[in-house]
Amino acid sequence: MSYFEKVYEVVKMIPVGKVATYGQIARMLGTPRRAKIVGWALHKNPYYGEVPCHRVVNRNGEISSAFAFGGEFEQKKLLEQEGIIFDESGKINLNKYLWNPY
Repeated sequence: MSYFEKVYEVVKMIPVGKVATYGQIARMLGTPRRAKIVGWALHKNPYYGEVPCHRVVNRNGEISSAFAFGGEFEQKKLLEQEGIIFDESGKINLNKYLWNPY
């Protein structure tokens, strides 16, 4: 299985109403220095609708300005539909919404 495919398998596990960070996914795959590669994999996601890449944000709880499937506003819309609330600066409270698979 390629690294990108491994990324997609982890992202599929993020539950509705939770988010993960690029670095968190990289660490889960045993490659803590590959957060940018995780981002690249999600940008190239060929499984739209199957891999919820909108649930992955940066370490500051910010959404991507280059969200591949409709832009950053689409990512925010999808997350809000899942019950995630953004603060006045446009960030997600990771203490509340960060996925903890362990």
